[in-house]
Amino acid sequence: MSSGSARGPTRRQYITTTGTLIGAGTLAGCTSTGPESEEDGNTGDGDDGGPHTATMSPVGTVEFDEVPESAFVAFPQYADAAVALGHGDAVNTLFTPDLAGTTMNAYYERLPGVSFDYEGLTDPLAEGLSRERLLELDSDVHFIDPAYVVSTDGWERSDVEDVAEQVGPWFGNYYSGTHATPPSAYRDGYEYYDLWGVVERVAAVFDETHRYEALASVHADLLSTIESGLPPAEERPTVARVSFMNDTFYALKADAPGYWQADTRPLGAEDVFAGGEWNLWGTLDYEAMLEVDPDVILNLWGTAPSYYVEDTRQTVANDPAGSKLSAIDNDRFYASGLRYQGPIMNLFQLEMTAKQLYPDQFGEWPGFPEGGPYPEFPESERLFDRQRLADVVAGEV
Repeated sequence: MSSGSARGPTRRQYITTTGTLIGAGTLAGCTSTGPESEEDGNTGDGDDGGPHTATMSPVGTVEFDEVPESAFVAFPQYADAAVALGHGDAVNTLFTPDLAGTTMNAYYERLPGVSFDYEGLTDPLAEGLSRERLLELDSDVHFIDPAYVVSTDGWERSDVEDVAEQVGPWFGNYYSGTHATPPSAYRDGYEYYDLWGVVERVAAVFDETHRYEALASVHADLLSTIESGLPPAEERPTVARVSFMNDTFYALKADAPGYWQADTRPLGAEDVFAGGEWNLWGTLDYEAMLEVDPDVILNLWGTAPSYYVEDTRQTVANDPAGSKLSAIDNDRFYASGLRYQGPIMNLFQLEMTAKQLYPDQFGEWPGFPEGGPYPEFPESERLFDRQRLADVVAGEV
């Protein structure tokens, strides 16, 4: 792709730039993991890198003359999707690169030939999203929701539209993560997708429909394996998904809608926070957590630097009330992954959570070694085929 600052309609065009997708109606959303039809706005001519379109709410439909070579990325699900689709080298920024990049590579270590070079990437949100930085990067596509952008300081919808016209289109959907309400400027017709619906649309940007279909088949097989092995509902453990910091448990609902829970909701455990009145995060002290006393505690970010689960578990165990928690007493306080998960991260985090919740059905979880890669298992104990996934990433499909 050309890299100059003067860019015309031969490079990319907006077909629809309103807040409403072609054919989009309600907030019910799309949960399909199958290939998109031309009516859905994701089209190409055989994954050949030529002219193609991609559609995502709230952006609309965007036309690309060729595959983007540089991609602005905020949250890591888009970086992970780019890697999975064979375009990891296009990523030029990343939110919390040390935390996200370390976690991503901990998973990739188990995929022959797959890695992500995050060294030198800057965090585009560290000091607020900067228009000047976007102009400097001159990216072919911006994988961030424009509705999220206008929720940050200094941004109006007119600024978003200017950047799209002067630099490159926006392409992201943030509020599907929790099904939260987007800002009013983009609320009309905003659609929610599941995680794999987001990945499918990112695949359309890179003109990688076939590779997406191969990725989705790995995911479908993994879900089938999990669903066929789940014990009856009455035999499943109670679970709490939290982020523990400064003697406070910040609680998420493990079975809530949205792709933040794409690695917990399919496991069907009994969520102790299911009846919680909060919309996003609830906060509990030690005594409140002891009142709900889940069998299993999944600690978010526990695979990442500064949040390694063993340090957190020890802090909780050293508290008089925390030491009485069943999850501490029975050694079932586990590392959970990142909620901003892309397709590869989701596959590993589903496998990890299945083993943590149901060791009798799916094999014991050995723990996530501090600073190390995702644990290795004998092939018979793996819930999905590593080599098959690596082949998909390599384009050997």
